[in-house]
This record gives sequence, C-alpha cells and structure tokens, in this order.
Amino acid sequence: MTGSPVAGRAAAGPGHGLAGVADAGAFLARLVRLDRAALVRLRPAGVPGRTALWARLPWGALVVRTVAGADPGDVTVAAGELLAELTTDGRALPARRDAQWRWPLPPAASRRVETLPAAEVRRVAEAAAVALRDASTRGVAGRPVGERALRDALLDHVPVVVTPDDPPGEPVEVSQRLVQGLVRMGFLGAGEAPSGVQVRAVGRWVGLVGPYGATWLQTATDLVVRGMTSHPIG
Repeated sequence: MTGSPVAGRAAAGPGHGLAGVADAGAFLARLVRLDRAALVRLRPAGVPGRTALWARLPWGALVVRTVAGADPGDVTVAAGELLAELTTDGRALPARRDAQWRWPLPPAASRRVETLPAAEVRRVAEAAAVALRDASTRGVAGRPVGERALRDALLDHVPVVVTPDDPPGEPVEVSQRLVQGLVRMGFLGAGEAPSGVQVRAVGRWVGLVGPYGATWLQTATDLVVRGMTSHPIG
C-alpha cells in the first residue's frame, strides 16, 4: 500500500524544468512580496531551452520574465509554492492551478514605438512615489483623500505619451501601472540600461520592455466588467 502524496506538491509527473533558478527566484520573490497569493504561468518562450514566466500584479499589469529551462508545457501554479520549491533545490512542479488563470496574454508579435532612457523611467516611478507620500500627508488642495483613492489616481495617470513616426500612428499612452510594474519587479536592473526601455504596442496592448523583463497592459475595451480590487503601489 502506497502513501498519499504530500498536499500541494506534485507526487509524480514532469518537474518545473527551470534551470535559471536565480533569475526565476528573483522574479518570484518580488512577485510574492507584492501579492502572497499570486499565480505564475509557465509557458514556452518560443526559444529552445527558455521558459516564459507570466504573472498578474495587484494593480492589473501583466509581467513576464524569460529564464533558462525546459518549460513543462503551459501550466499555472502558485508563485509562493514554486518559489519554495526553487529555494530548496526541488524539481517538482507544484499543484497545477490552470483554471485560476483568467487573463488574456498579449500577442507574441508587437512593434516598437519608442525607446525611453531607463533613468527617465525611474524618475517617473519615483515622482509617483513622492506624490503619493506628499498627498497622503498633506491631502489634495488642502483636503484629505483616502490612500486607496490616491493610489488608484496615480496608477491611472499617464506620465508618458509617445507618437509613432514610422509608420505614423495614434499616440500610445504609457500609464503608471506599466511603469510601476517594470520598476517594482526589478526589470531595469541596478545600473543604467544601455539599450533603454522599449515602448511596444500590438492591438489594444501596450508594453514596456526592460533588460530583465516586460510589463503589459490592455487598454479599455468597449465593454469592461471589473471587480472591486485594491491596487497598491507601496
């Protein structure tokens, strides 16, 4: 008679296949700090020996980082459980939670609209943090405002608008939701990014692509149904 598998862990079957443990661990650690219940979706990256890790941040932006490793297919697991597996040098794939992933992903092909200096992206992110601290302390126009309302307003703010030149097109708005995702997930790295940060677009999707990962956000459609969720910056 065999024993029962350990709850929350895959007793048999394919492992997670990740070889870039340091890179994947850094991604998962930041993700779990922002949302302890976060999910992570492992998908083929379109390049042999690489796996794309996708997740959704509490303020609605999608983030992705590509790491070394043979992907296990297209599976969704709890980010905290996968991080624990990597931390203990485990190879098992945590219990699958595919049905809990409910968000579309951007198409694979997109166009570059503009390249921004990494320092400017950092400046925009810091300006929002300073504005939040100042408004939380002093209010807006002398009137107190709830912290959640302040965060939502700052996240919805569009600090960067770029207009495609080749070919000419409609202006592309880069909201703080994208900027905060890129910075808070560490996708700019510690120093200046020589290649800058690409603003990319495809259909209703806008993305910021840094040296270590990307953030994506789908613009509003004609019919949007949203639940009441919090959108923390801090």
